[in-house]
Amino acid sequence: MGFNRYVEVGRVVFINHGPDAGKLATVIDIVDQNKCLVDGPEEITGVSRQVISYKRIALTDLSVKIQRNARAKSLKAAWKEGDTMSQWEGSSWAKKLAAKKKRANLSDFDRFKVMVAKKQKSRIIAAKIKELKA
Repeated sequence: MGFNRYVEVGRVVFINHGPDAGKLATVIDIVDQNKCLVDGPEEITGVSRQVISYKRIALTDLSVKIQRNARAKSLKAAWKEGDTMSQWEGSSWAKKLAAKKKRANLSDFDRFKVMVAKKQKSRIIAAKIKELKA
């Protein structure tokens, strides 16, 4: 299995550090071996055009067809045409992040309810297994 996530113009990246952490952006241009120029588009993802280090981003499997140094208008059109946001929301990576955020926002009582539900589930499973073995 070969490596297929390359830093390239049009690659959608996930920003994992800094003020825009947790947001998606698109590589617009490659500055050097340590930095690239990214843009949201800002209307869709909330990331403005900026130079960002590779250490602060994670490459996704998604990419959009754009020219190097594309304007915000053409980038936004490419995101709409490629249906990139819905592809991201359908990915397992985005679902894991959403579940993690949901768990982090649980109250103490919500965590208690989850614990009780897990206990009930394990009791039911144990009873079924015992029934099948007998």
